[in-house]
Amino acid sequence: MTGNKANSYNRNRIEPVDFILLIVMVIFASLIVVPLWHVIAMSFATQKEYLDTPLLLIPRAPTLSAYTALFNDGRIWIGYRSTLTLVGMGVPVNMLLTTTFAYALSRGSFPGRKGLMFLIVFTMLFQGGIIPLYLTMRDYGLLDSMWSVVFAAGVNTFYMILMMNYFSGIPISLIESARLEGAGEWRILFQIVLPLSLPIIATVGLYYLSDRWNEWYNPMIFINSSKKTVLQLVLRNIVNETKQADDFVYEGMKELPFTSGVKMAAVVMTMLPVMCAYPFLQRYFLKGMRVGAVKG
Repeated sequence: MTGNKANSYNRNRIEPVDFILLIVMVIFASLIVVPLWHVIAMSFATQKEYLDTPLLLIPRAPTLSAYTALFNDGRIWIGYRSTLTLVGMGVPVNMLLTTTFAYALSRGSFPGRKGLMFLIVFTMLFQGGIIPLYLTMRDYGLLDSMWSVVFAAGVNTFYMILMMNYFSGIPISLIESARLEGAGEWRILFQIVLPLSLPIIATVGLYYLSDRWNEWYNPMIFINSSKKTVLQLVLRNIVNETKQADDFVYEGMKELPFTSGVKMAAVVMTMLPVMCAYPFLQRYFLKGMRVGAVKG
């Protein structure tokens, strides 16, 4: 009993190293939180305050002029529509292809498994390049279509390996029992494997959601219509335009119709949906990363 009390006391006692770790964690947290808060504060500041204050945390005269100019510009709505369309089309296709591919390769009896795994790992090191991919999309008639962006990133190799490792940890006895009951592979996947794999499904789903939301390179290559410009390219265009606005600001000017505050407002509006979705999936995200990364 005395030994247990001593161990409990030692665990509850605060050591000097705890203060050091706390300070280090606070510094790292500040490196993330302070720039984020600075961006938010700048989106509510006037142009003059934006230029006069290198690090602004609390605007002296908050204004919504940046958000008003951003919403009146119209391109932000085109960006949201295009990006939401890309997410709605891309994430289900990504998840379907990744899930089925990972389930097949997680079964040791799958024919040609080792050869396929070699080819998969090979694609992580070497790729064909953008020109062959562009020619392929052109030959399929998918240029200037969201499907070109969806199929260009159909399966992420790393995500597929994470999911495959997780599926490999599911007891084979469950699958064999289902087969004895007459269940086919599709039924086993959707009624047995996937319900037991919610952490990795949520993890990979969040990854794909973030990837499609932040997609800009493939749309820049494959999409030509200004009516299909995705949100990240809209943000890039706004950033380029506000650089010119900053060059013409003179002393005493309070606001401009299209200022650097609009740039910060566009940044906030771009990252806000993902930031709102992440807390609801965080517990699945962390658990899926731990389990999927060590099994197999």
